[in-house]
Amino acid sequence: MPKRQITGTVIKKAGEKTATVLVERRVLHPRYHKTVKRFKKYLVHDEKNDVNVGDTVSAIECRPLSKRKSFRLLEIVKRGEV
Repeated sequence: MPKRQITGTVIKKAGEKTATVLVERRVLHPRYHKTVKRFKKYLVHDEKNDVNVGDTVSAIECRPLSKRKSFRLLEIVKRGEV
């Protein structure tokens, strides 16, 4: 089974080597047939501790590293404004 890959924005540095990533997806509402945004937050393992709030990152699924952390940082797609 292929590993899931997510792309989102870092909204919080959650301790050492952990970042909270907000992933936004757009879905069609079943009744109103309008595109609506859905959000989900993931904890991502950042081994080198080099992401900052506002960065756009890509992460890949891995084995569970803690209770809620099952993704590791793949790459930093775009740096945020400091």
